[in-house]
Amino acid sequence: MASGNSPCHIFDVLREDAGPNGSRRLLGVAIVSLVTFLGLAGIAATGRLSDLDLFTRTLVHIARNPLLDPTMSAISSLGENYGLVPLIAFGVAFLWHRSRRWALALPLLMAGTGMLQLGAKWAVDRPRPNLAAWGFPSGHVLSLVVFFGLVIYLLRGSTLPRRQRRLGSAGAAALVLAVAFSRLYLDAHWLSDVAGGFTLAIAYLLPAIWFVEWLAGRAAVARDATAQNLTLTLPTKNGPEPTLIRLASRSE
Repeated sequence: MASGNSPCHIFDVLREDAGPNGSRRLLGVAIVSLVTFLGLAGIAATGRLSDLDLFTRTLVHIARNPLLDPTMSAISSLGENYGLVPLIAFGVAFLWHRSRRWALALPLLMAGTGMLQLGAKWAVDRPRPNLAAWGFPSGHVLSLVVFFGLVIYLLRGSTLPRRQRRLGSAGAAALVLAVAFSRLYLDAHWLSDVAGGFTLAIAYLLPAIWFVEWLAGRAAVARDATAQNLTLTLPTKNGPEPTLIRLASRSE
């Protein structure tokens, strides 16, 4: 398992410590992310740009090369609707026989992401660097952090060899970073837009994962309790006699 300094350490907290301490740490990370997002949103709503926003844009412009434009546009398309819908469909199909609860939760989680994105963009209403409307937060980054964050969570709890889990997690993180950079490169977002998308995604994803796992745990406890309390009346020489039948219950 990755050390506490790993960027994916919070997913280890989710997997390994479902008790009160783990829940408090999870809530703490989500609250810090939410507070950070609200701070960024408050600044963005005033229309002001930080020196870091301007400096980052200048650096990206220096690095621009017309030969890279098609590649950056292709990478960025992963966060468009025509990129996200196939990803979600593939995820549901892949998970259907492996984890039914996550196959059902994934489209709901991503639909919530879309509503969150629209609400935040409407509330802040800051123009993009290219002067198009609704720049904050980056919807591409928000959607892909939620999607690939869930991928990393599921990978780290899978039975795959450790090397494959690490490679898969690193690949998912690299895709998110590539899309985030492409949005800066294409002049579609300021750096603070990207940071807003990331922090809002973390503030939304972590409680969502906890809630789905909590529901699954409650359902498993209810199934076990039902199985342990089932009785079946069997005939004997002295008449019917209640016999307790304990049924095995498979949980995900």
